[in-house]
Amino acid sequence: MRVVAAVDKFRGSATAADVAHAIGQACWELGHDCDEFALADGGEGLLEALGGANRTNVVTGPRGEPVEAPWRFHRGTAIIEMARASGLTLAGGAEGNDPLEATTAGTGELIDAALTAGAKRIIVGLGGSATTDGGLGALRAISAPVRLRSVELLVACDVTTRFVDAAAVFGPQKGATPAQIKLLTGRLERLADQYRDQFGADVRDIPGSGAAGGIAGMLAALGGQLIPGFELVADELGLHDAVDGADLIVTGEGHLDRQSFEGKVVGGVAGIAAEYGVNVGAVVGIADDNVRHRIPIRVIADLYGLDRAMREPLWCIEHAARDLIESLTT
Repeated sequence: MRVVAAVDKFRGSATAADVAHAIGQACWELGHDCDEFALADGGEGLLEALGGANRTNVVTGPRGEPVEAPWRFHRGTAIIEMARASGLTLAGGAEGNDPLEATTAGTGELIDAALTAGAKRIIVGLGGSATTDGGLGALRAISAPVRLRSVELLVACDVTTRFVDAAAVFGPQKGATPAQIKLLTGRLERLADQYRDQFGADVRDIPGSGAAGGIAGMLAALGGQLIPGFELVADELGLHDAVDGADLIVTGEGHLDRQSFEGKVVGGVAGIAAEYGVNVGAVVGIADDNVRHRIPIRVIADLYGLDRAMREPLWCIEHAARDLIESLTT
């Protein structure tokens, strides 16, 4: 039997590649072939999913300090994960962030480096950002931004929030107070006018343009295509081809909840499985009660206890996957 392991990371305990390998080991023990896919939804994990970093630049971090930002450049394609240059974690979380001053300059510097390196195709993964600057910091860091119109610019995002709404929707999780959200919203309104006048694009009307504090809108104004992150990663890795003709798909992530089925990896994999008529199940760390019925699952915290699930996640995933596969194939 041929099984496809198509999984996200278990945040804080196992990378997507390690999870896929653990499921592959379970398949090997059962005598099945397994194609392993380490996936991401466009934010954190995109860089690793698409080959991993092979370059590092020192860029301007979200608080203005220098940070080392890894990225990838291979055969004319650059892969940039915004969180590595302008992420909330780099700013010290919501408590350490300055929502009014946080800048996307570092992400712009990586894009500029990709253009200088001769990239013909640039993929930018959004998510986990500290910023609500509407992408202005990035724009100022790109020398001759018009150069982006001569490359294929793909922007991975998993939200539909519009540009001017970015502060109200995402500001609180970045540490912004109600008064700061009002100021940031006013700034975004002015930037929308600026981008319309400068680039001829009305970012207010573009679904997803508010992603990562509005940098998605700026990149769209420069010709970027906003694409759901899971779809982009699945296409890049050829997941559809692997699923076509498979006997079973095993997906998984650390926390299964309602959002898992709204643009995230588990929901995306389940959708592809349905498209090709292939059985699918999931191994997860923990699961909310209201989604446990959506697909067959094994929850390692339930099976082995939360403490062991955190200490020995790969052992737990392998054994849970073996039990799941046996239940779905007998």
